[in-house]
Parts: sequence; structure tokens; C-alpha cells
Amino acid sequence: MEPSSQMRAGFLDSLGVGLGIFPLGIALGVLVVQAGLPWWLAPALSIGVFAGSVELLLVSMIAASLPLVTIAAAVLAVNFRHVFYPLSFPITVARPGIARAYSVYAMIDEAYATYVLLPRELNSSRRMITGQLFMQAYWVGGGLVGVALASLLPEPIEGFEFALCSLFIVMTLDAAHSRREVPSVVLAGLSVTVAMLAVPGAELLAALIIFTLTLSLRYAWSRQRRPDDVVTHA
Repeated sequence: MEPSSQMRAGFLDSLGVGLGIFPLGIALGVLVVQAGLPWWLAPALSIGVFAGSVELLLVSMIAASLPLVTIAAAVLAVNFRHVFYPLSFPITVARPGIARAYSVYAMIDEAYATYVLLPRELNSSRRMITGQLFMQAYWVGGGLVGVALASLLPEPIEGFEFALCSLFIVMTLDAAHSRREVPSVVLAGLSVTVAMLAVPGAELLAALIIFTLTLSLRYAWSRQRRPDDVVTHA
């Protein structure tokens, strides 16, 4: 396949992803401005972090002036799944050097879903890198549009900061419904409750630690009850 055709294929790969990424990027830009943070934080996060929902979470945590250790723990918990992506992502398709380094950096959920399912014979370094570049461009561009829109609004949108909470609530309910993980939801609720009562002022970090420990205990208990089964959810 000609280089131009490979790049065109990468652009087409990114279009469907862009329909979802661009509006979320706008939400990021609006959230940055409404949180009273400098406008340039939106593109800075989109370029320096490029992690979707984590960036929305970072804006809220930065605006709340949370301790760095709490922010680091939250980001690790939310994005820990990326540790396992390289096990099946076709990273060897990307040329060694800058192209491969960028592909690792831009291995967001949408890029993973797009290229892990693409037949290897149809993939190429140019196609994959082009697709990932456009995916990031949609995110950065959406953030800049959001910043511009927020600056034109006569007054802040009341309740907009709850958009991130709503996003995570929907994701949690969907996971609980599709995987029948009601016990995990209950453990999460109990973890937050205990953290709020026992460690006021550091609830987020404490809740993450408690939730991780309780999930580990639940996994061990499940394996003990069903040693012959492969426990796929914890």
C-alpha cells in the first residue's frame, strides 16, 4: 500500500473515534475555564498527559488543590489498566524510534480498540501513527474549542463541574450491570464511607487504598471458594 493510502486509512480509522473524543475535549476546555484555571492548562494536559477521563479528573483535583500524592494515587488507579495494553497491542508494527515511542505514549483506549482488532496484514506503521495523531488532534482541538466557548459565555454553567462525576457514575453502573459486579460497587461505597469517617481531609487517597485492599481480599476469597475456576473479575 502506498504511503499516502496508508495515511488516508489511518485518518479514516480515527474518524469514528473523533466523534466521541472531540465533544469530551470540549468538556475539558470548558471545565478548565470554569474551574478558574489558566486556559493553557487544557492543551497542556491534552499534550502532556493525553489520558481522556484522567485529564477531567486532574482538572477537578488541581482546582481543589489536593496533595500531589493523592493526585498520583488517583491517576495510577484510574489508568492502571494501560499496564496490560502492550501485551496485545501491535506495538511492533510501529517503526523503532520516535514512531514507536509516540505509539506507546498515545495508546489510549480508543487506539487500542481500533488497532488490536485490525488484521495485521492491513496495518502499518504509517497507518497506526497517523490514526493516533489524528485521535490526539481531535482531543487537543476539542479542548481549545471548549476554552473558546467558555470564555464567550456571560456566566459559568451551574453544575457543569458535576459532569465528570456523572461520567464515572454512568461507567460504574454500566460495568456493574454488564459484569454483575454489584459486590464491587458495594465495596467501593463502603471504602468511601470509611475513608470519610476515619481520614477526613484525605478521603480520596484513603478510599483508593481501602478499595484496593478489599478487592484483593475478595479476589483471594473467590479463588479459595472456586479454585478450579478462572476468576476473571475482582
